[in-house]
Amino acid sequence: MTPERLAQIHAACFPGRPWSAGEFAELLAKPTSQLTCAPCGQGFALAQTVAGEAELLTIAVMPDAQRKGLGAALLSSLIEALTVAHAERLFLEVARDNAPARALYRAFGFAEIGLRKAYYARAGSAAVDALVLAREITA
Repeated sequence: MTPERLAQIHAACFPGRPWSAGEFAELLAKPTSQLTCAPCGQGFALAQTVAGEAELLTIAVMPDAQRKGLGAALLSSLIEALTVAHAERLFLEVARDNAPARALYRAFGFAEIGLRKAYYARAGSAAVDALVLAREITA
């Protein structure tokens, strides 16, 4: 999937501060990056791994393809790839008000380990806290 397509999907999911094609190109150029794409080109998950610890940087599914299991499939594929890459733990941040994402992560065994107050800016309203979640991913 091209950086331009990644940016297009990201913008459809995160209109407040979408990442640019240039930002995606920069991330993908790093040897620590792991990208998992949906076969239909409607979504992706992107993580980075350093010293056995992985961070889910973003996961995005086009709005018209959401609620069909694609996010779960992407997360599952990413965890498999991170396991092969010998990552031991996966971290992520999720907006406190993002109930669907929180449910997905809960279903995959993520637990809350921290809080970032007012982390996500929201146009026309107060910033939202980010929950820091983690789970072990070793085989």
